[in-house]
Amino acid sequence: MNPNVILTAAEMRAAEERVIAAGTPVETLMARAGAAAAETVARFAGPMPTLVLCGPGNNGGDGYVIARDLRGRGWDVRVAALGEPTGVAARWTRGGWDGPVETLEGTKPAGLLIDALFGTGLTRPLAGGAAEMLSRLAQSAQVRIAIDLPSGAATDDGRLLSLVSDYELTVAFGALKPSHLLQPSARHIGRIVVADIGVPAESRLHRLAGPDLRRPGPDDHKYSRGYVAVIAGEMPGAAALTAGAAARSGAGYVRLVAPSPIAGLPHSIVQGSSDIETVLADERVGAVVLGPGLGRSDAGRALVRKVLASDRPLVLDADALVLLAEQDPASLIRAGRPLVLTPHAGEFERMFGGGQGSKVEAARNAAARTGAVLIYKGADTVIAGPDGRAAIAAAAPAWLASAGTGDVLAGIVAARVAAGMPAFEAACAAVWLHGEAGRAAGPALIADDLIDHLGPAVARCS
Repeated sequence: MNPNVILTAAEMRAAEERVIAAGTPVETLMARAGAAAAETVARFAGPMPTLVLCGPGNNGGDGYVIARDLRGRGWDVRVAALGEPTGVAARWTRGGWDGPVETLEGTKPAGLLIDALFGTGLTRPLAGGAAEMLSRLAQSAQVRIAIDLPSGAATDDGRLLSLVSDYELTVAFGALKPSHLLQPSARHIGRIVVADIGVPAESRLHRLAGPDLRRPGPDDHKYSRGYVAVIAGEMPGAAALTAGAAARSGAGYVRLVAPSPIAGLPHSIVQGSSDIETVLADERVGAVVLGPGLGRSDAGRALVRKVLASDRPLVLDADALVLLAEQDPASLIRAGRPLVLTPHAGEFERMFGGGQGSKVEAARNAAARTGAVLIYKGADTVIAGPDGRAAIAAAAPAWLASAGTGDVLAGIVAARVAAGMPAFEAACAAVWLHGEAGRAAGPALIADDLIDHLGPAVARCS
């Protein structure tokens, strides 16, 4: 089992149906799920008075198995339900619980709350005051654990369909679901454990994992390690952050093309005079970054036209994206040229508009439309390639919501592209390194702090 695979509700149902069609009864899957969840709960919480909330569907069926298993371990367990199970498998597991079943309205809180009301596949708000009753019980509990997903969270897009409490642990069955990582649902999930229930899961959507970066070898030189050119604009400090990040995240040669030298940069970053046309024509250049601090003037528009007309691999960020929004993003497509776009939500909407479904769907559509790899930034950053592959990054430190951190990310992406990584893999590696540097930099970080922590982050992947 790959714990980083992400399946939508429909994909999870299809995966389960294939296993059932091959001869595994649904009751067996439910028994596996409940037993795996109970083991996880026991390890996480330890014995304490427990209330298991069971819904009418299969998630509730899992809850009855959990309750039976925990009571068999000697735990003090009570069960409360919204009503009798509606499915054959859930009725079967209900029959395995020989204790009383309280009503949700009349039950009292316990130290440990296990929410098995509704899991994968919820499409509408909880009815009949269930959300308020669940919230009351959750507020009174010391530990809250969700089974598959917190009740009230949609599965595929991170939406909250009802009031959702904060959970310390969520046990996912078979695979992650998009709402485990997409906001606003993700902020309520707590720690995630993926339980193996014997359902093979394959997907083109994954949770971002640490990259495997190649160490320089004895035959490498500064150009084979990657030549990054950063083009400055009206606010050269932003481009300086990008150049510093590229240098510290593995590039062998970094050139900053600016109207005048910028003080304070490492001496290894080349700032000698060089016109943009000469840089763009240099076949040794493995990646060009444009956008950080560019400005939105006619001069900036002219720079965008120049880099788009070249055949150099490109990383476009910030103001370059705003200026690109003035034209059809499909004009970016140039066969064979790696291209990475790094918009935040406002820039993405300028370029591609809204109303495109989940953040993953929106990023995939934009990648297919432009032929670019998209890093759709935010608390739930999504990386999408034009071939349909996508990854969701686990929440990075909130302190990264600070001026200049996106400029640093652009430099990391450029270093990985210039080193020869395919654009999608380079984007994934960069987002992971950026998050690791943020965690190491700690609270109240500023963008400059990230650069000092990139080297150790790279070392952990090499």
